[in-house]
Amino acid sequence: MPRMLVAYDPSWPQQFERIAAEIREHGDSDWVVEHIGSTAIPGMRAKPIIDVAVRIADAADFEQHRAALERGGWRLGSAVRTHPVMVFEEHGVRTRIAHFFEAGEWDAVNQRLLRNWLLAHPEDATRYAHAKCDAVAAAARGRSTYNAAKTPVIQELVDRARAARGLERVDVSDKETPRG
Repeated sequence: MPRMLVAYDPSWPQQFERIAAEIREHGDSDWVVEHIGSTAIPGMRAKPIIDVAVRIADAADFEQHRAALERGGWRLGSAVRTHPVMVFEEHGVRTRIAHFFEAGEWDAVNQRLLRNWLLAHPEDATRYAHAKCDAVAAAARGRSTYNAAKTPVIQELVDRARAARGLERVDVSDKETPRG
């Protein structure tokens, strides 16, 4: 079960700024780094993990800086199959996740589109917040995983955000499915 959702922490934007500076320091000072995920939505309950999107030139750009990021405490670690993801843990607890997107796909990144949609549509942000709480409850009862339970609402909101920008629908689920 995921860590419990916590009340919005007004220090999350400052934590993001520190993390963004750290990523640029260990990576490329010209990388664009944006705050994504629920901690980027003022007032939203969230797991206390800061998610960031990093715009890289291409896969070679990421690989060129990967070792320096690893020396800074970041490590590869995610079931996401569409782009590189690095995580950072403190005392065995994940506190940050960095998603690396190539420049050519930046404007169509679902995580950025969802964040922007939620910021512009408070009623959908409220709906998503309720879906997250329901997902925690479903996971606690063993009926679903947290991510699977909230995915239908995410898919609907991303579909609307993509349609508003003239982008075609894509599946938001980008994680490897366990074999068994």
